[in-house]
Amino acid sequence: MQIILFRHGPAGVGDPTRWPSDVDRPLTPRGIVRTRRAARGLARLASDVVFILTSPYQRAKETATILGEVLGVATVDTVDALASGAAPRGMLAAIESLHLERTVILVGHEPDLGMLAGAMIGSARALPLKKAGACAIVFEGAARIGGGSLVWHVPPRILRKLGGKEAHAI
Repeated sequence: MQIILFRHGPAGVGDPTRWPSDVDRPLTPRGIVRTRRAARGLARLASDVVFILTSPYQRAKETATILGEVLGVATVDTVDALASGAAPRGMLAAIESLHLERTVILVGHEPDLGMLAGAMIGSARALPLKKAGACAIVFEGAARIGGGSLVWHVPPRILRKLGGKEAHAI
């Protein structure tokens, strides 16, 4: 099983007058373009993606939708365990029962995803992800704390380069 951790794309600045709850803060128009380009770059690295699990936060759900469109993945499910502030064990428990030989993408937030990545590979240190950045961790069998191996850790600028330019890019 391979798990790709993908941090949500660039979102609007927190503004309680526009978004009373941080849960509602969306991607910016530029964030949408950058996330789509990063998703196209991810498509060159990831194959056989079966589904995407995402945080319930608006910016993560928008990111997951873009990933689904670009990668041709129809199943995008919201998982509360990927919400901002979630513990790595809770996030891992949400996917522990998956015994797939294919790839699953988790869309979430920092520092949570970075801590999860570190825990998955048995490191006491986090592997931070920039917005619209990703890393891939592979497991033999079920995902578990300390049981994974880091395959790649790619910043968003490299994913965007791999994804190429769109004619209407901002």
